[in-house]
Amino acid sequence: MNERTSAPSRAQIRRWRRYLADERAEASVYRDLASRRDGEEKQILLALAEAEARHEKHWLDLLGDQVGSPRKGALRTRALGWMARRFGSVFVLALAQRAEARSPYESDADATAMMAADERIHGEVVRGLAARGRAQLSGSFRAAVFGANDGLVSNLALVMGIGATGVSTPVILATGVAGLLAGALSMAAGEYVSVKSQRELLRATQPDLSARDVVPMLDVNANELALIYRARGMTTKEAAIKAAQVLASAGTPATGEVVVIDDHEAVGSATGAALSSFCFFASGAVLPILPYIFGLQGFAAVVAAAIIVGLALLATGAIVGLLSGGPPLRRALRQLAIGFGAAAITYALGLAFGASL
Repeated sequence: MNERTSAPSRAQIRRWRRYLADERAEASVYRDLASRRDGEEKQILLALAEAEARHEKHWLDLLGDQVGSPRKGALRTRALGWMARRFGSVFVLALAQRAEARSPYESDADATAMMAADERIHGEVVRGLAARGRAQLSGSFRAAVFGANDGLVSNLALVMGIGATGVSTPVILATGVAGLLAGALSMAAGEYVSVKSQRELLRATQPDLSARDVVPMLDVNANELALIYRARGMTTKEAAIKAAQVLASAGTPATGEVVVIDDHEAVGSATGAALSSFCFFASGAVLPILPYIFGLQGFAAVVAAAIIVGLALLATGAIVGLLSGGPPLRRALRQLAIGFGAAAITYALGLAFGASL
């Protein structure tokens, strides 16, 4: 604890009280997350809660008899706690990771260097926990995000480009529906083939466990068992030692003991990726044509479609930012700029072609 030679200022007391409330709220978030998990993850989260309690004690010691009445933590921390109690998902862990990364302790003279280091390490611990959930989501989630954004951007661009030529509303609507179906089917087929091929490629790298049956019959003095381990990344010396160990206990699985590449979980299933891609592309592609479905025409329909799609692009960008641990606002604005940029180009082309019709 820092030694003080003078009474703290009112600003310091307010700041310490705020830190105290935040530490209590963060510890509560970790306990709430732990209540929805078991095994190792539960123990890790409870250990993080204990660490926050140490930081809490630091501010209690500084405040002494000026602790005051209990205060609520920051709004974002309380919102995090609410989600942790009800969901406990990778989204909450991703938000907790960002919260740890925003710790003010490194620049605050009243916090110790150890506390600042703790917060940095806490962020990495939460990142590791979130990585497990991200790995499970990555295959279908990737297809879902790409599908939704492709549907939003491609159909908005299509509708705006066709609309700018001056054709009638029924033609624009029919074009939008055709773009929805064609794009969704194309995305689903592409995702299925892509993920299926990737899984087959990964499967081809796995050891053939039936090869263990021939180990007892190998020539001890001249055998190729060591080549297996060398092909899998071991040095010549390491491979020779490993082969000797396996031969010394003939019948022990040979190829099953090498490092196995197992990225199937991260890749996801081909069917899941295809369904996610189809559904999310369709859900994104339907938004630009909603104004035309409900009877809007001309420039009013174009503005309405742009607003609806813009809000959806902001939402998907923010979600990607949260899950990736990046700044949600920056990701949201990036998605918006890309989507509106594509739509503006096709709208300008539509105006150019429309003028010559």
